[in-house]
Amino acid sequence: MLQILQDLKNGETQVMEVPVPMVGKGQVLIQTHASLISVGTEKMLVDFGKGNLLQKARKQPDKVRQVLEKIKTDGLKPTLDAVTNRLEQPLPLGYCNAGTVLKVGEGVTGFQPGDRVVSNGCHADVVAVPMNLCAKIPAGVSFEDASFTVIGSIALQGIRLADISLGGNVAVIGLGLVGLTCVQLLLAAGCRVFGIDFVQDRCDMAQAFGAETFNPASGGDPVAAGLAFSRSYGMDAVIITASTASNEPVKQAAHLSRKRGKIVLVGVIGLNLSRADFYEKELSFQVSASYGPGRYDPNYESGGQDYPYGFVRWTAQRNFEAVLDMMAAGKMDVSQMITNRYPFAEAGRAYESLDAPGTMGIVLNYDISQDFTDRARRTLNLERSGTGGSVSVGLIGAGVFTKRQLLPNLKASPDVQLKTISSAQGLNAALLARKFGIETATTDVDLLFNNPDINTLVITTPHSSHAHFIKRALQAEKAIFIEKPLCVSRGEMAEIKDLYGACSQPQLMIGFNRRFAPHTVKMKSLLSVVKAPKSFVMTVNAGSLPAGHWTGDRSVSGGRIVGEGCHFVDLLRHLAGCPITSLKAISLGNDADSMTLVMAFEDGSCGTVHYLGNGHKSLPKERLEVFCNGAVLQLDNFRKMKGYGWPGFSTMKLMSQDKGHKACVTAFVDALRHGKPMPIAFEEILEVTEACFAAMEDAEKLQAGSPLSEEL
Repeated sequence: MLQILQDLKNGETQVMEVPVPMVGKGQVLIQTHASLISVGTEKMLVDFGKGNLLQKARKQPDKVRQVLEKIKTDGLKPTLDAVTNRLEQPLPLGYCNAGTVLKVGEGVTGFQPGDRVVSNGCHADVVAVPMNLCAKIPAGVSFEDASFTVIGSIALQGIRLADISLGGNVAVIGLGLVGLTCVQLLLAAGCRVFGIDFVQDRCDMAQAFGAETFNPASGGDPVAAGLAFSRSYGMDAVIITASTASNEPVKQAAHLSRKRGKIVLVGVIGLNLSRADFYEKELSFQVSASYGPGRYDPNYESGGQDYPYGFVRWTAQRNFEAVLDMMAAGKMDVSQMITNRYPFAEAGRAYESLDAPGTMGIVLNYDISQDFTDRARRTLNLERSGTGGSVSVGLIGAGVFTKRQLLPNLKASPDVQLKTISSAQGLNAALLARKFGIETATTDVDLLFNNPDINTLVITTPHSSHAHFIKRALQAEKAIFIEKPLCVSRGEMAEIKDLYGACSQPQLMIGFNRRFAPHTVKMKSLLSVVKAPKSFVMTVNAGSLPAGHWTGDRSVSGGRIVGEGCHFVDLLRHLAGCPITSLKAISLGNDADSMTLVMAFEDGSCGTVHYLGNGHKSLPKERLEVFCNGAVLQLDNFRKMKGYGWPGFSTMKLMSQDKGHKACVTAFVDALRHGKPMPIAFEEILEVTEACFAAMEDAEKLQAGSPLSEEL
């Protein structure tokens, strides 16, 4: 199938062939009939991509600060690599989709194959969308008109926040697609509407709908005209739908408003507010977030958890339905806003028309004669010739870690043949297959397990899926490289252990890369001659998680200690060189993802891991100190290690951070090629995993007031 992408490096828009996505739990699989190009949002993204690095930096000062902080902690090269990788990731365009349901995923209610629906799906032949971001199209509403639903919901949410009553005076600043839709909805609600825009054609259309308008380009004062329209009372509400860097819209809005009026920002503008303007009138200012409650809430979107109707009357989905009802009732006419129509295959021409005078609503129409239910559509064969390496790899997961760390190192090995890569949506798999010369990209993960030409699976999917894929891979007798953690529950670990024991030649490696880092290798060699017990102090400045981040959801990640803290438990276990005999864990207040772990080892050594989310990001993330025999080794962020009183060693410094990713992959491939044991013993993987589970349980017991456990 085809999908539209935008290159953030140069602003070019391309139509790319990708595999048809799989429908996931709680999702609806939709064949697109029509989609609307959001002229404001998508033009802004295209213009951003066309800018040079300096122009991009000026538009994103917060990102620049993050880059500078990363340079300080991680070094220049890793930071430049991260920025380059981010800019090399094409962006799917579009969020106004109308089509027919092909299939529904597990747990979906209210939809079935054949339903005509709208969604916030991108510009693609087929999209997989959470059910709460879909709505049925009423009879009599065309697919073209229905494609305006999401735009209409953005306008409607702004109106709801303004809380306008019948007969209220409302100004709409900016008469693009969202602004004109806003005008129609306000008029249908019985409001008096005053529109402001610099484009006369847009003003004329708003007037045709029934609004009074003003074009500042014609001269005169829009504020004076607006106040006259309101009979000198001032506006009850001003809704800003403009897109400009200027502060003028918000200034105009303040001057147009009556005392205690409301200003709602739907568009993107400069926000240099005047205190005097707002103070004297006691104005309310609010930013509207997309299409309504539920948007950006992972429980609502991905989890399918709706808000109770009696408590949250208007969710994103119910706003979709309200807009569609307005169309069906003839109270909202979007057909007049369509200025251009293009076949989907000619989307490049559509984006070229974004700058053309008079362009407003650009609709893409799709070829619906194709059969996208054919299973073969889930796989894209790129017809590349393999390298002939003895380690033939299939990759499950195509995220950032796969792109930045695993694939470059796998690609560099002459012993590796990259056969297939899979991802649920298909886009990332197709992009990485093209970039790294992988033979096929697919959304059909069964192909990797059933293909006899693939002898090795690399798994980098969300943590909660690890056990499922490991068990399938063990049953298929394939070698496994699993990005940490092994699994997220003891029950899963027991099942993996049983299947591992039943395999004739099990080969399982986990991505505990830090034990392969150059500094760790050096530290291990220095410690190997010391027979006395050692004290390890590991401090991890993990930082707080952004709201809604998947690693904060324990049902998906297992928790931060299980999902990331395992790295540091393994590192200390590796350096100690003997089993963990006991462990205690104390959480920071009620935060079981920020804690201190205290471990004892069989040789009398001890170790602490301080995994903390309440530090400052300017401090390097990882520091390890080892005390023994009157000397100290101190490792900072895998860039610099110093010895204090250490015979024959003072300093080891690298130009850039090296956490051992390349060496980890190389060791795994070398073991497969030469039939050697896995670089990390399976018993150690189980031991570290068990320690992390015990730590989480200790933290939970402490919060409940129960005594801590000691023995593993």
